[in-house]
Amino acid sequence: MIFHVNPSSGSPIYLQLMEQVKHAIEIGALLAGEQLPTLRKLAEELVINPNTVVRAYRELEHEGIVELRHGAGAFVSESAPNRAKISLKAQTVMQTAVDRLSAAGLNEKEIRRLVESELARLRAGDMTGRNA
Repeated sequence: MIFHVNPSSGSPIYLQLMEQVKHAIEIGALLAGEQLPTLRKLAEELVINPNTVVRAYRELEHEGIVELRHGAGAFVSESAPNRAKISLKAQTVMQTAVDRLSAAGLNEKEIRRLVESELARLRAGDMTGRNA
């Protein structure tokens, strides 16, 4: 089993699982097109709620890392290796930005508001075709 969770880490279990799937793809332990463990099997092996696995897999699908096929399971998407690398780089950028904003004296609520404002601006630009 390549996945392990630590309930006492302070990080939500579904996020731990997502990061481990991405890492497994980055190092080649999971390849494009390969099937991930079934929801039930993974939940039983990790001794976690199946809904936690569902949430992780759905979030990974939303990020383009995993393809969920009804009745067949979850598979590593063909674009996953590139998406995983981009996501890892983006997380580093976000960590740096959050650290800098926090050091500047902003609290979590203020930082979240700034990020949400920028996302709204980006969506508005997409709707007008400026960021296409």
